[in-house]
Amino acid sequence: MTFTRPCFVASTAPEAQEALAMFRRLYGDHALRTADVVVALGGDGVMLQSLHETVKRRLPIYGVNRGSVGFLMNEYRPEGLMERVNRAEAAEVHPLVMSARCFSGMTHQALAFNEVSLLRETRQAAKLRIRIDGKVRMAELICDGVLVATPAGSTAYNLSAHGPILPIDAALLALTPISAFRPRRWRGALLPRAAAVSIEVLEPEKRPVSAVADFTEAREVVEVNIVEDRAISMTMLFDPDRSLRERIIAEQFVD
Repeated sequence: MTFTRPCFVASTAPEAQEALAMFRRLYGDHALRTADVVVALGGDGVMLQSLHETVKRRLPIYGVNRGSVGFLMNEYRPEGLMERVNRAEAAEVHPLVMSARCFSGMTHQALAFNEVSLLRETRQAAKLRIRIDGKVRMAELICDGVLVATPAGSTAYNLSAHGPILPIDAALLALTPISAFRPRRWRGALLPRAAAVSIEVLEPEKRPVSAVADFTEAREVVEVNIVEDRAISMTMLFDPDRSLRERIIAEQFVD
């Protein structure tokens, strides 16, 4: 397929807005409903936002780095943009679905292309019980929180929490604790991507916990269920010399 109808989106950063005006002048601009590719200008945040905003149309997204963090973005070069887009390699990503039941009885659902994280809301550590496919694997985890990351999200918050980096095509999810206190030496687990993860909050009134799926937060949760939705497939586009597969491998050899 040859892409000819780009829809440009950008963060509010001055560098991104300047590039947006220039690219629109050079290559035109199409509404999302008529475009065949999205070009996202900014940092990783605008790529993540674009994935969420285009999930209904499933348009491929080519990111251009005009932000502070650009792991998921391509190098900024004004010339030959559409030629680069049409030579780009595709990386398919699938989101997690979070279903969070709150103390109030309400249930919130949201998608996460990076991770679903549970975080303590107060000075007291969270107490969590973890089930995998209905079986209790950890009766009590005392921690600041825990997260479930996709391969695409494994280099984001998950890596900062000392979780493993996953190859983009790995059939795995990373379950990573955040500042685990007991068991102190538990470093997390690698799970098959088909695993159903259920996290129960123990003592939710005394030790309230929030759950966040990328941009969507639910507060005072009592139980969070997380599964990967393979029916939703989104495409990110990368220059051949800097594919996402290569970046993830290279990230593991950074000084």
